Amino acid sequence: MKHATTTWLLLVLGAVCGRQTQSAEIEAFVRLIEQAETSAREAGVLTTVLAKEGQMVTEGEVLAQIEDVQARFDKKRAELELEIAREDSENDVAVRASQKAAAVAQNDWQRVQRTVDKNPNAISASEVEHRRLTAEQAELEVERAQRDLRIARVQRQVKENECQFAAEKLERHKVVAPLGGMVIEVHRRRGEWVEPGERVLRIVRIDRLRIEGFVDASQARSDWKGLPVTVTVEMNEDSTERFAGEVVFVSPEIDPVNGQVAIWAELENRDLLLRPGLRASMTIGAK
Repeated sequence: MKHATTTWLLLVLGAVCGRQTQSAEIEAFVRLIEQAETSAREAGVLTTVLAKEGQMVTEGEVLAQIEDVQARFDKKRAELELEIAREDSENDVAVRASQKAAAVAQNDWQRVQRTVDKNPNAISASEVEHRRLTAEQAELEVERAQRDLRIARVQRQVKENECQFAAEKLERHKVVAPLGGMVIEVHRRRGEWVEPGERVLRIVRIDRLRIEGFVDASQARSDWKGLPVTVTVEMNEDSTERFAGEVVFVSPEIDPVNGQVAIWAELENRDLLLRPGLRASMTIGAK
């Protein structure tokens, strides 16, 4: 029993160690992971272009501004209309007044009824009918006032939506960075007209990069994903830099032309030393 347990442990350790020591050296290239063409979302004249080529920007940062005078007026009008709608939706004076008028009319009608019950000839039939109709009309006025208040509350919701839409439309006049990175192209300048969807700037992420290489399908292993890699890059004739990364993708497809499989690793671009397009050597399984 002891011998069997020892044998099992050795097999497990051997399998683990085998995976950890499995390594391969692959010729690769440095590639971008993320890049974006930042586009205009509204039509108009660019009043400001804040970003320049080579500038580092953060996600959400305003890079350019489209003329927004009309949008600001629309937002202010929507805010004022919302304020009026809120006042109307909270004002129940008409409801309370109609309820009090209905109570008075109902009491008057009940007094007439009691009088007629005691003395049928004390009040004419037309007067009795008039008092009854007055009481019923007063009740209907209560219903009308309550309905008007409900409509006012719904109208407030409509104005809230319009106000939110106006605020969002105003924001759409800003050209913002969809990701953090470096501005490498500025397509439009201050004073130029832009249309929705038209490119204004191009941004690339350079703090984290991808290393792309290929290996013969006979050597590729699906369990390489997650393994550490060491990436070696010759920066110039006298300088070589090494970077630590991790395998993030082993393609399930084999290129029918050369019989190779794509391997991707990702790494942090230390001190922004690496540039997309550089040749690199990627050693898989090396720490």
